[in-house]
Amino acid sequence: MIASSTADNLPFYAFLSAGLLNIFIPSGGGQWAVQGPVFIEAATTLGTPHEQIVMAVPCGDQWTNLIQPFWALPLMAIAGLKVRQILGFFVFFLLSLGAVFAGGILIVAHLS
Repeated sequence: MIASSTADNLPFYAFLSAGLLNIFIPSGGGQWAVQGPVFIEAATTLGTPHEQIVMAVPCGDQWTNLIQPFWALPLMAIAGLKVRQILGFFVFFLLSLGAVFAGGILIVAHLS
């Protein structure tokens, strides 16, 4: 993936890979320990600003947290809902926010 990247689309790939990696490593710090050095080295090589990578990784991490709505468990208990009843909404927001985040990351990378 990094071999086919350019300076403009490397943050986008960091975003996508962070989202995928979040499924296997749910800790943001642990995820950065695995992914950060690889993408920072690639950013240095390609001339991508490091701050774009540093922000794309947590965006991807937070994006796929919508798949695992553990943060919503107290609210569901209060409202008397089950995960099955709200999972469709989370999938909708996952797809919608993924498009917004990815588009924003690509626009910022292209403008700088």
